Amino acid sequence: MAEKHYRSVVKAVSWRVLGTLDTIVISFLVTGRIKLALSIGAVELFTKIALYYAHERVWNKIPLGRYESPKDYEI
Repeated sequence: MAEKHYRSVVKAVSWRVLGTLDTIVISFLVTGRIKLALSIGAVELFTKIALYYAHERVWNKIPLGRYESPKDYEI
């Protein structure tokens, strides 16, 4: 079973939005500066989407832990 590219993109974006919110909160707690926290979150959002997408596509080519689902019927 393979995934289409757009599925990987949607998964990457949804995961990064959650991750970026986490980064912004942690950055704010560490620095106490919301503008700096938002800047860190913005940079991190785009770099990690690209990294996750590449990671997902590589893993999509690795058969480890995958199998063909049995067909219910055949004509």
